[in-house]
Amino acid sequence: MSVADGAAPARAQPFSTKVVVVLLAVGLVAFAAFTVLAAYAPETRGDGDPGAHALSRSAVGYTGVRWLLEEQRVDVAVARSLPPHSADPASEASPLVVVTPPRGVQAEALEPFFDTSPLLIVLPKWATAPDPKRPDRVLKLGVGPAAPFEEMLKALSPQTMVAHREGVARPVLTGASPPFEGVRLRLGEIDALQTLSGSGWEPALVDETGAAVLACARGRPVCVLADPDLVNTQGIADRDTARAGLFVLNSLRGEGAPVYFDVTLNGIAARNNLLKLLLTPPLLGFTLCAVAAALLMGWHALARFGPARREDRALALGKQALVDNSAGLFRMAGKEHELAPAYVRLTEQLAARAAGGDRAPDGAVERVAWLDRLAAQRGASVRLAELEQAAEGARTRQDLLGLARRLYEWRAEMTRERR
Repeated sequence: MSVADGAAPARAQPFSTKVVVVLLAVGLVAFAAFTVLAAYAPETRGDGDPGAHALSRSAVGYTGVRWLLEEQRVDVAVARSLPPHSADPASEASPLVVVTPPRGVQAEALEPFFDTSPLLIVLPKWATAPDPKRPDRVLKLGVGPAAPFEEMLKALSPQTMVAHREGVARPVLTGASPPFEGVRLRLGEIDALQTLSGSGWEPALVDETGAAVLACARGRPVCVLADPDLVNTQGIADRDTARAGLFVLNSLRGEGAPVYFDVTLNGIAARNNLLKLLLTPPLLGFTLCAVAAALLMGWHALARFGPARREDRALALGKQALVDNSAGLFRMAGKEHELAPAYVRLTEQLAARAAGGDRAPDGAVERVAWLDRLAAQRGASVRLAELEQAAEGARTRQDLLGLARRLYEWRAEMTRERR
């Protein structure tokens, strides 16, 4: 059928209702997922960072030793907040907190960890640079300078000296104090073995020359592992070194105690943000209520309830608008009571027309007299002359309202509208 033969064909919709609903649903779910990921993004940082910390899988990282401890059924956790846990509620033994400060950390940054018991500080050794081909790996530049260690550890010892052995060696470590007394640990190949000495340190594990590889602070439950190759990824690639590193950690943590690897000193601390607070109890309930209210508002906007209300003109037209505007001007000026005499005359004319029709006199004086005689015949309680006097004496809006009520009753008696 052609358009000329009948109604014009309906124009096809570009999208069906189902497609629009699905697109909206997918958009809302994607936005919610993006918001949650943005809130918890700081919690996932560090996994791809190749630095010397417990989340790094590079040669200088400590992810490998974490996995070895987990294989031994040791409770291992990565601490992203300060201060570190001082005790595990589920265990009678205090956890071993392992901190891996990068080179250049100030002594004040280590002070919050001194209240933990026990504490192991793993010193850095290698100067590295990110591998441009593999972002999760590093390039070894050589042994870093030892000068910053004295400043880093000054709260534990007034003087700390770090030395490096020349070349690659397979050192044998000997226990010098409990709990390592009488222990011999054979290591794999260690390049530039790093050792520690100083007046405030008590050697715990020493090499063949008597230099301390592991030393503890006098009078404090804090130990320092001078060479990180005993526990980092490149070191534990050798079985002997891996056994020695695990033995050190297990001996320091005690029976059944967990191990916490701190990463806050490496710049991977978990920090609260507004989104995370809104998604965490007790504010989670408020967030869910707000989301539900937003969904209901969206549903209300999409589905119309009742017929559309026609918008009125900003400036109304016609007699009614003119009357309303005039009344508004009188009200604003406070002159409403001055309309009382005119209102009495208008009511008088309407009552005379309704009561007498063509017999009503045309003159104002004759009409008033005729209405008073008619009021006497019909037993009206009020005379028109009294109402005129009241109109002349009106001074307020309340006076006008009282007069209007009396005029209504008088008119009803005169026209027999109320019996």
